Amino acid sequence: MTDRPHLQPLLDDAVIVLDAPTQVWSDRAGRIGTAPIHGVFHGDVRHIAGIDISVRGTALESIGYSSPTPRHVRFTDLLRGLDDAGADPKVRLDRDRTVTAGRFAETLRFSSHLEDAVEVAVEVRVRPDFAPMQLVKAGEDGGQDWTWDGERCRSGEASFALSARGAEVSTDGRDLVVAWRATISARGAVELSWEADLDDSSLVVTTPARAADTRHVGTGADPRAARWLDRATADLDALRLALPDHPADAFYAAGAPWFFTLFGRDSIWAARLALASDPAIAGSTLRVLARLQGTAVNPHTAEAPGKIAHELRSAELSLPGEGVLLPPLYYGTVDATPLWVCLLADARDAGMPEHDLRELVPALRAALDWMVVHGDASGSGFIDYADETGHGLANQGWKDSGDSIQWRDGRLAEGPIALSEVQGYAYEAAVRGAALLDELGEPGGDALRSWAADLRTRFRAAYWVTTPEGRYPAIALDAHGAAVDTLTSNIGHLIGTGLLDADEERACAELLLGTSMSSGYGIRTMSTDAAGYWPLSYHGGSVWTHDTAIAVHGMRRAGLVDEARHVAGQLLDLAEGFDYRVPELHSGEPRVAGGAPVPYPAACRPQAWSAAAAVVTAAALR
Repeated sequence: MTDRPHLQPLLDDAVIVLDAPTQVWSDRAGRIGTAPIHGVFHGDVRHIAGIDISVRGTALESIGYSSPTPRHVRFTDLLRGLDDAGADPKVRLDRDRTVTAGRFAETLRFSSHLEDAVEVAVEVRVRPDFAPMQLVKAGEDGGQDWTWDGERCRSGEASFALSARGAEVSTDGRDLVVAWRATISARGAVELSWEADLDDSSLVVTTPARAADTRHVGTGADPRAARWLDRATADLDALRLALPDHPADAFYAAGAPWFFTLFGRDSIWAARLALASDPAIAGSTLRVLARLQGTAVNPHTAEAPGKIAHELRSAELSLPGEGVLLPPLYYGTVDATPLWVCLLADARDAGMPEHDLRELVPALRAALDWMVVHGDASGSGFIDYADETGHGLANQGWKDSGDSIQWRDGRLAEGPIALSEVQGYAYEAAVRGAALLDELGEPGGDALRSWAADLRTRFRAAYWVTTPEGRYPAIALDAHGAAVDTLTSNIGHLIGTGLLDADEERACAELLLGTSMSSGYGIRTMSTDAAGYWPLSYHGGSVWTHDTAIAVHGMRRAGLVDEARHVAGQLLDLAEGFDYRVPELHSGEPRVAGGAPVPYPAACRPQAWSAAAAVVTAAALR
């Protein structure tokens, strides 16, 4: 029997409480340490890998949990070893776990309905870890050496202070041990509490200085839409971050657990989809990304003048087993730059003040210049990408896994790759960017419109394919200029950009609503007729909530109101199936009557753009 490789932790059955950049994962009984994902994380470090609570003389028997907000969860246990002989349980423990940025706290409330007082001896064992997030994600043992000075536990730049009123705190070299003795009075209760204050001087993100200022969004007649929107809005608030040098400018972290940081594409799309609920996040996200905009050509970081960054970390990101090593500030994204321009146009339409818009004109010009001058890296005539380092991301669109760009027969496409939806983003960015320049009395609008018109003509000649499933735009052009002919959800991103005419948009929408693409809970990433289709493939048959929401967003802009409403109804059914916290993605298998959506077990949740999909869905269903 051969040893199995380390595996990425599964997430679907775990419980999370969060306030970015802090998050805590446990099982449904509140135990921390029984699964690889468990722990208390702050930034990109797991400070605590295990928390075990014991009460002398009794087991803790879990009877349920509830999580009224993203930052709070309550676990309830029975303590039948301390109980009388009656059938009804009379002694219980309620554990209230709360997380705020940089702080984990737990209150243990023991209550009794017995006639006599009960003495309890309580012990909490805390296992320090300080494993880097990337090793946790790889399923590897990354625990680091640590020291304890009686108040604070340290490892490198990361540390946490542990305090517990009325308790004795000690260490046995493996765990920190918090111990109390207390009395539960007859028919009474007693509360014990402890907390950990977390710190990491290497963090490149922080808590925003300002609270979110969200607007009411109408949800129509279906009460489920309001439930989803309420939960999604709370999750988005818990995912807000800022950079330390400009704490007033918030953005959405991409998602938990792996992506509590700035992601160009993800943060932009989340801001676009949530615009009706949180218009301020658009302007602040634009400003954050503009400050990091590329200024030079650097193959190591994939930087180029005017290019919008992909990802910001405090250190190099290594993905063991994948051959990926990314610098702390990495620009390997082909779509974030035109999407930045589109978000700017959206923000202006939503009321961005002119002085804020004018401040971003240099970044706007640089982004538009990147599209025209640097975007076509291979000379294909279209915006494309290729990793020049051998250890960057092989695919640099939103479907960034190594096998995401396939032919219908299952062969992988050869790069450089020119994705179809990126041409749509670029067309929209050029047209709307030109309008912004006109509005401000700036030159260059006519040249951009000419560039966009030429792109539209060449796209129609190069991308459209005909297969047994119909006629549609290919997912991409490969290194030889051949149209990669798989039917995928990418065509949904083209709708509403202006790159297609009205008949073409309707034809694409009809394909997305067909049985090979529609799962019943959203649009599949890849058609069931493709050789590479598998419902649990990350980008080859699964359903991503934000991907489907982008199609809804485009359909509404294209005037395909009935189609948008139909797909939005599927997303609402999906939200109900996941108790209104929709994960990053789920299985793309067909919907079964009386069934429920099937999880993708390693999907992140909450995820910013999945939560933001609630806003677009509500708009489509009104």
